[in-house]
Amino acid sequence: MNSRLALSMALSLLVLVSSPAAVWAVEEGSVTITRPETGATLDAGASNTLVYEVKPGASGDHVHIYIDDAEADILRELSGSYTLPTLAAGEREICIRVVNRAHVPIGINGCVQVLVK
Repeated sequence: MNSRLALSMALSLLVLVSSPAAVWAVEEGSVTITRPETGATLDAGASNTLVYEVKPGASGDHVHIYIDDAEADILRELSGSYTLPTLAAGEREICIRVVNRAHVPIGINGCVQVLVK
């Protein structure tokens, strides 16, 4: 009798894991950076603006801005614009990472690579 119960439970678990309902738990979201575009040239002495839109997914709460893998700021707005800090000349990577309430990245992010002169 115990082996039938174990087999039944194993089959139920297999059906649950392979069902479309189990896929629902996969994190979905997106980060769109519309300005600057990848490959853009920015002026080191000018005020440069980041324009973005974020769909945070089920567990996302807010976003962190990173410049060359260094955290630059925390934003609570999921769309809009942000004035970037002064950027040193050279190739730079600007990223937006969606994080949860505990500030842990959840794997939804977007980046652009720019040249600052």
